[in-house]
Amino acid sequence: MESLIVPRKLWEHPNPKSTLMYKFMNSVNKSQNLQLKTFWELYQYSITNRAAFWDQAFQFLNLIYTGSYSQVVDESARIDAIPRWFDGLHMNYAENLLYSRVPGAPSSQRGKKGKEDSKIAITEVREGATEIRDVTWGQLRAEAGQLAAAMKAHGVGKGDRVVVVASNSLDTLKVFLACTWLGGLFSSSSTDMGVKGVLQRALQVTPKFMFMDDFAIYNGKRVDLRPKMREIVEGMKDVKEFEAMVSMPRFQEPVDISSIPKTQTLSAFRDVSKSSPVPEFEQVAFHDPFLIAYSSGTTGTPKCIVHSVGGATLSSAREGQLHRGINSESVVLQYTTTGWIMYFSSVMNLLAGARVVLYDGSPFIPDLTTFVKLIGDQGVTVLGTSPRWMHELATNGIKPREVTDLSKLQVVSSTGMVLSDQQFEWFYDAGFPKHVQLANIAGGTDLAGCFAQDNPLTPVYVGGCQGPSLGTPLAVYDSLIEGGKGVPGAVVEHGTPGELIAPSAFPNMPVFFWNDPSGERYFSAYFEKYDNVWTHGDFIMIHPVTKNVVFLGRADGVLNPSGVRFGSAEIYSVIEAGFPTIADSICVGQRRPQDSDESVMLFLLMKKGEKFTGRLVNDVKAAIRKELSARHVPKYIFETPDIPTTVNLKKVELPVKQIVSGKVIKPSGTLLNPGSLDYYYQFAKVEELEQVKSKL
Repeated sequence: MESLIVPRKLWEHPNPKSTLMYKFMNSVNKSQNLQLKTFWELYQYSITNRAAFWDQAFQFLNLIYTGSYSQVVDESARIDAIPRWFDGLHMNYAENLLYSRVPGAPSSQRGKKGKEDSKIAITEVREGATEIRDVTWGQLRAEAGQLAAAMKAHGVGKGDRVVVVASNSLDTLKVFLACTWLGGLFSSSSTDMGVKGVLQRALQVTPKFMFMDDFAIYNGKRVDLRPKMREIVEGMKDVKEFEAMVSMPRFQEPVDISSIPKTQTLSAFRDVSKSSPVPEFEQVAFHDPFLIAYSSGTTGTPKCIVHSVGGATLSSAREGQLHRGINSESVVLQYTTTGWIMYFSSVMNLLAGARVVLYDGSPFIPDLTTFVKLIGDQGVTVLGTSPRWMHELATNGIKPREVTDLSKLQVVSSTGMVLSDQQFEWFYDAGFPKHVQLANIAGGTDLAGCFAQDNPLTPVYVGGCQGPSLGTPLAVYDSLIEGGKGVPGAVVEHGTPGELIAPSAFPNMPVFFWNDPSGERYFSAYFEKYDNVWTHGDFIMIHPVTKNVVFLGRADGVLNPSGVRFGSAEIYSVIEAGFPTIADSICVGQRRPQDSDESVMLFLLMKKGEKFTGRLVNDVKAAIRKELSARHVPKYIFETPDIPTTVNLKKVELPVKQIVSGKVIKPSGTLLNPGSLDYYYQFAKVEELEQVKSKL
């Protein structure tokens, strides 16, 4: 059996007993009179004694809180009941990021203290390292506090929503801190998202204020965002809660926004509170919401996933500090936009007192070595990136360890898509120093964290993630069981691929979906397929020897080119709104065994008598670019004579995706027109079709 083959070992921690995770394991052993020795033993303990484990983690990680709790969680509660954790505790997100307690410290040393005023907290870097700015902890606390005072003067309080459409910058971070300082809910989108995408999200969460950059920079170009700002304000006109757009200057001089209705500059917004004192941190319940993230919109309007302040903060502390060893000496650079959950992950490194590098722009400008040199110049200890970036380096012969001094680099994490075996090999054989831990991680927006990730106690092998996350129950179900409401699933043995499920509750489950009063959308998103378990939508396998968690692809129609996840429904909405000659369409991702990235394919079914033309293709691409973003534009657009549907006339994407990715499948009995699939097999060799087309 191939899965029993132990893959090549690439890395081991030189001194695992020095790590915070090992110290935590010892504290568990001492308090519970146990003899846990390995990561897998600690993990099994953490999921079979969830209340005890999370209680120990909470105390060990030393978050700042008020109140007390008599019960961590009701372990007998069904997972789809979304049980509450640490009921009776109150805390504040901004306070925990701006102040600290030392993990593992005895109770006598648990007083809150400010992170050293003169030490650098944030390094803001603009594309190509053209401009670098350092901000100390003292400055960050003062500036975030001033903005919190301004927000309070403008009436922002507990439960109010504040939306940001902006870059990964210091200003964006200050809005996040100021909003949560007051107990508000924060939500962010990147500036390359189209107006429709921004409004699909903002109209659901009805923010009191929106903060938006006046300009953006990407690929060496400055983009004026005022036309987009004007359209968004117009789109928000019927939202009674919406008070104003606040324009944030991306460059030194703010631009004129006087012609945009209901919009003011950031300086004008702040001026109302010049003499106001910095407000107290608003203490909210552990389970209260503070962050709204968004699903990719696979089945229509994006779901507004609401995370709790306690669950997300505690989970991030566990991941960053126990799993990765982040501390006050760490320097963390996570490449991300503000529209991805990795933005939250990046900011969370402040919790441990790390210096966080915020990078705004493309990592490929002005050339592939510029971003690599920045890692060495900044003394980065933990780098967060994607398989796409590593692929670009490898195919262009760039070897980071030969470009700059990476002696301080300890960990490189990779997420967003599956990291290939070849990339594991390249990382150690050519790309990076052998002392660096390659941390392949997977989880996502739904849990603001990881199902599987790195740890310091087991080796790194070729392929997959090192193991599951402590305290997050993970199992693999038989994917051939169709499931349905109330239908139980069945666990498969290690080494057998299947559906990723969580069999019991964990603290960083979303507390609810916004705009989902009955909870029906939440239930259908995670609990509909199998009874009383969370079904995540990924195909995985647990290696029977190494216990690596190997992600094999999505179990749904989420598109994932270059690690940018979005839903096919976003593409369909553009076509349905603007192209009356098109009867229907189907959009899937293609990733064959030889492909290093996923390509998006769009197939158009024309109305009777209408022609499929090159001009139509160009018009469709232009509309998608305008309404959504350049990253949403399909690589290939073809005509199709038929689209596979179920007997209920629901179009079926997964078999088409599998076919164009090189698989031969047996059509499901639920298909109305199984013969329609035959047409799509030719696109598994799309390059040959493109060559024929170019010769015509």
